[in-house]
Amino acid sequence: MHYNEAMPARERSFRTEAVILRHSDWGEADRLLWLYSRELGKVRAIAKGVRKMRSRKAGHLEPFTRAILLLARGRDLLIVTQADTVEAYLPMREDLLRLSYAAYMVELLDRFTYEEDENQALYRLLTDSLARLNHGLDAALVVRYYEIRLLDLLGYRPQLFTCVKCGEAILPVDQFFSITEGGVLCPKCGARSPEGLPVTVNELRFLRHFQRSSFTEAARARPTAEENLRMERLVQRYVTYILERGLNTPAFIRQVQEKPPTHSEV
Repeated sequence: MHYNEAMPARERSFRTEAVILRHSDWGEADRLLWLYSRELGKVRAIAKGVRKMRSRKAGHLEPFTRAILLLARGRDLLIVTQADTVEAYLPMREDLLRLSYAAYMVELLDRFTYEEDENQALYRLLTDSLARLNHGLDAALVVRYYEIRLLDLLGYRPQLFTCVKCGEAILPVDQFFSITEGGVLCPKCGARSPEGLPVTVNELRFLRHFQRSSFTEAARARPTAEENLRMERLVQRYVTYILERGLNTPAFIRQVQEKPPTHSEV
């Protein structure tokens, strides 16, 4: 990757707002960070010395943190020279289920995006969704809305209003969904399709609502736990098909959901 070609040559260092997606150890005391920046999209950067006990930057560079970063161009990678937290989302971090949902949202964004592919709408969706989890809004609803809007912004918008096979308008009855075709099949076409997945009229109504509404409007939806679970499985199967590989975080979310509450949680 050649950062000098992607960024203005006159700026040796520059500030950007970003969310830390993940990190890994690098060398003896450094960390390699994957960031999603408002101005640059996804980039990698080195945080030098951040694993040392006295590092002042370490607390600002944890996963899911929203920060203002001063970045300098190194020979091959960007270098974090300064970091200041904008939002640490502390209440969210104290709730393991919400934290696991945040990890899922970040993994989705990370898997779908390429380095230096700027998309400010995606950045806003991520930060808005993290804030909603942090503020205690219905976590499942936040994530369902995030999934549908992310697919829309990335060009994978599922067709939910007409049959992807025959083109007929979808009527308010139970339907089918084709993972490979990326949309709804009417009952007639769905019955003939070996890969059509059943989707109820209510589930389809909620998915349509998320696709065409603001979050304020979408938040009025009240799917049952069973409806939410079925929508979750449907969207994740669609995502897996697009990515051609499974995600790591859904299994962890299920483990957290199935874990019995401790005395401190009761």
